[in-house]
Amino acid sequence: MLRIKALALMETRLSCWFLVLQRGYRLASIKNVCQLSERKRQSLLYPFSHLEGHLSSQVNQAQFKIFHPSLEELRQAETLFTPSSKHVINYSTSAVRMDHVPVLKQPEVCFMGRSNVGKSSLIRALFSLAPEVEVRVSKTPGHTRKLNFFTVGKAFTLVDMPGYGHMAPQDFVEMVEPYLQERHNLARTFLLVDASAGLQSTDLVAVEMCEEFNLPYVLVVTKIDRTRQGALLALSLELQDFIKKQTTACFPQPFLVSSVQFSGIHLLRCFIAHVTGKLQHSSKQS
Repeated sequence: MLRIKALALMETRLSCWFLVLQRGYRLASIKNVCQLSERKRQSLLYPFSHLEGHLSSQVNQAQFKIFHPSLEELRQAETLFTPSSKHVINYSTSAVRMDHVPVLKQPEVCFMGRSNVGKSSLIRALFSLAPEVEVRVSKTPGHTRKLNFFTVGKAFTLVDMPGYGHMAPQDFVEMVEPYLQERHNLARTFLLVDASAGLQSTDLVAVEMCEEFNLPYVLVVTKIDRTRQGALLALSLELQDFIKKQTTACFPQPFLVSSVQFSGIHLLRCFIAHVTGKLQHSSKQS
């Protein structure tokens, strides 16, 4: 009897989780997002807008809207992540050393972060309009062991990098440092930070590496759906202050995302389109 009840409970949870994912993937498209109420649409497209009402009047809100594209610009960026017969999006190859890395001329962006920060889930959300693209997501930290390359037509390449921290592959440094130093077509590095954990010591090492190599990078706060608004606002202010006072190569605006609810995914797509030169946007700094 207990076993039957346990199986029934598991089926119920799996069913609920499937419905959450199904609803989330429906929101992968701007067209469906625009069917939401104005408040929900703004919160999903521009996640920080949901926190603005809690800001002190002394805080300059403009610092969180340096990159604030229009709805039309978000639509334009979405076309880059939508496959067609002339615009193929797929997994290309993997590499563990620089002599295995494909020679490509198109712009490249890479995603890196601690193991279990939600990196693969975020990449899968970005590519959700191309469901045939296989981005493996595992509950086991440290699943990604190589540099995985995904080509987005002739527009740009996205690289999923191994996670760092205690679950990092043994040859992580030998694999990652040469890539970051020698990859001339690397347009931007996206450094992921877990919303519930904030900047950890290993994240600071990654920041120092980007600063040492003078790489343009941006902080992306993941799993914001799991964090209370007050804690998320405090972290956003902390990161903005950290970027301003302790970095020189980091984009001044941190990005907030949820791979489950699709919050911030459209904005991040648009930023990628912008930094790879596929979309013009009059941001104050890029």
